[in-house]
This record gives sequence, structure tokens and C-alpha cells, in this order.
Amino acid sequence: MTPEQRLEKMGIILPVTPVPQANYVPWRFAGPLLYLSGQGPKRPDGSYSAGRLGRDVDVAQGYEDARLTGLQLLAAAKAALGELSRVEAVVKLLGMVNAEPDFADHPKVINGCSDLFVEVFGEAGRHARSAVGMGSLPNRITVEIEAILLVKS
Repeated sequence: MTPEQRLEKMGIILPVTPVPQANYVPWRFAGPLLYLSGQGPKRPDGSYSAGRLGRDVDVAQGYEDARLTGLQLLAAAKAALGELSRVEAVVKLLGMVNAEPDFADHPKVINGCSDLFVEVFGEAGRHARSAVGMGSLPNRITVEIEAILLVKS
């Protein structure tokens, strides 16, 4: 089953590829690697989920925000590759959580994206990962995640 077929089976339609709001590109190839710029939890209405984990947002909502961010990353990957079946493996995720200093559940939040990638890519979706806390993120978004993907030759 292809990643697109898995998404369809899950009832998921990928969002429109995000347009950069600053001087950067949404993706960059380096040999067989596809680097995806950081994305945030953009809702279908165009707004972003904002707030700090441990103060305004709980872990369950943070998980959903990370999953939503994963959809943004998948949309960027599809735009770059034409089809997600060209992904050989998800190599690494860097998940940043807008969190209070004493918040300790960063991995549980970023699991929202990690779980989605395994659902979409199967074993090829398992990846190395960092999940870290930040004092702030652009526009107060709850999470920002970037990814590195290995592309089939």
C-alpha cells in the first residue's frame, strides 16, 4: 500500500503546501536527502494553534498539534517529490515545543508527528528524533517540526 493510499484509507487529505513567510525555501535536496523546513500546526481555516505547553495547552492538544504539523510536512514532501512513495525512509525529526521551563513531556507531544509518519510510511517512517523545549516559537505556535527524508533513487 502506498503512503497516499494509507492517507486515503485514514480519510486524510493533505493541506495545501505552505508558502514561506520569510527568506527561505520549504525544502532543499542534498544528494538523496530531502530537508524539509520547519512547519507548525496550521489548521484548515489557515489559523495556527498557539500557546505554551504546561500553561495554555495540555499534552493531548500538543500531540494533536504535532500531528497537524506532520500533515504540513507531508504536504511539503509531496510537493517536492510528486508522490510520497519516493520516500525511502524518514531519517530524522527535530521537534520543538513552545513550553514552560518546568514542562517535561516534550517527547509525548512530538509523538503526534512520529506516530503519523509510521502510520503513513510503515517501518520506513521510524526515525531518529530530538524533542526539545523552546522559550518561544514564531507567532506563539505550540510546536514546530522539521524533517530529513531519504529519497529513493
